[in-house]
Amino acid sequence: MHLAPWLLFTGVALACFGIVGLLQKLSTDLVSAESALVWLIVGFLLLEPLVYSGRSMFQYSGRSVAFVFLAGVLNALGSWAVLAAMKSGGKASVVVPLTAVYPMVVCLVAPIVLQEHITSMQGVGIACGLGAIFLLAR
Repeated sequence: MHLAPWLLFTGVALACFGIVGLLQKLSTDLVSAESALVWLIVGFLLLEPLVYSGRSMFQYSGRSVAFVFLAGVLNALGSWAVLAAMKSGGKASVVVPLTAVYPMVVCLVAPIVLQEHITSMQGVGIACGLGAIFLLAR
């Protein structure tokens, strides 16, 4: 059975993010959200040599670098917010799933910004995600 590479990477992401939610709660029980974010970034930096393809970072357009840089800033801010939510008493079993529905923002904005089409079945999925947010927030 042949798996598409994107499906393998998706599985790795699922496993990693599943474990991360537990580790984030355990860490914020012991250190501040700000300290946890610093160590999270150190973890990113230690992993980088293993996943970097070696292509020169300066061969990309300024626009593409700006998009990736902004994504990195927002990723760090979002990570800090998750850590701060847990540090301030949020349960991992609520904070992690609630923040994990962030792709719904993409689903709602992609048709406008990226000119992507949302099918009716995907619309049902978005509605289920909104329902999940409502149920988790109670």
